[in-house]
Amino acid sequence: MHVCLSAPVTTETTAEIQPQQITPQHEDEDLQDYTEFLKDNNSKVKFYTGLPSFALLMGVLQQISLSLPDTDRKISQFQMLLLTLVRLRLNLPIAHIAHLFDISQTTTSTVFNITVNVLYAHLSPLVHWPGRHCIQASMPHQYVEMFGDRVTVIIDCFELLIERAQNLRAMAETYSTYKSRHTMKYLIGITQGTISFISKGWGGCASDKQIAETSGFLQKLSPGDMVLAERGFDIKESVALMRATLKIPAFTWGRSQLQAKDVEDTRKLAHVRIHVERVMGCLLSKYTILNETIRLGFVVPCEGENMTLLDKIVAVSCALTNMCPSVVVKQASDE
Repeated sequence: MHVCLSAPVTTETTAEIQPQQITPQHEDEDLQDYTEFLKDNNSKVKFYTGLPSFALLMGVLQQISLSLPDTDRKISQFQMLLLTLVRLRLNLPIAHIAHLFDISQTTTSTVFNITVNVLYAHLSPLVHWPGRHCIQASMPHQYVEMFGDRVTVIIDCFELLIERAQNLRAMAETYSTYKSRHTMKYLIGITQGTISFISKGWGGCASDKQIAETSGFLQKLSPGDMVLAERGFDIKESVALMRATLKIPAFTWGRSQLQAKDVEDTRKLAHVRIHVERVMGCLLSKYTILNETIRLGFVVPCEGENMTLLDKIVAVSCALTNMCPSVVVKQASDE
């Protein structure tokens, strides 16, 4: 049973941000210290924000600036963005961030919440399900060798630890037997090294099958698509209804050993599926706010919406990760 549902994005879909189109037009005297600290040092930008360059950081600012509220000059729009990315990236305590930006803790929390909402509205379209022609045009050679040109997406789930709820029903819905903790669970889809699907958060008791069948993932599939997954995704019939194919490792229940073909297919599948683990590892290591126990305030529905602030944080983190060089492409080129 899910805890909350994701609402569709209602803002205008934004084009991908191209760093070469960006010039730092938002600087003024109040921003000088912050921009000078980051402008000529991409390693600092990467450390504090997760983005690969200052140009891309300014591109994000340019994309969202019209949607950010006018400030009272205590904190600029650039500082609002930087504060939010620093918290996503480094998960610094609110008190620490408040001291860094010389504002109150209440203002810090408010700025973070506002900016996450704006980032979600503008960047969530970057988690994009590509068309078949795009997938086939960029299909890695090893995919074609192992499964032909039909592999569309590799899926998996990851869980984020949350505080224990006081409500008994919520406690039951969020308890994960796999983690032996209370969690929120997300379905992620990887296409050619890019995050192409991210679900809303589900309570940790939900099964992989349940999330895959009710999260909107199946509706993304087209006839002829091939989905790669782990054994927990027992969704062959549901995928078949979309005229697509599911590939999962062979089951060993009631069998003393697998046939040679099953062993080879499982080996091939494991070799390709490691890419989704690489991308999930990159996501969770890049935005460390996802690694700590999430407070309950982040997992209740936002006012007037049927998705949580954590859902938006996860979606924004996925979009920001898509703006960085793919770990799959890098690894594949090394092999």
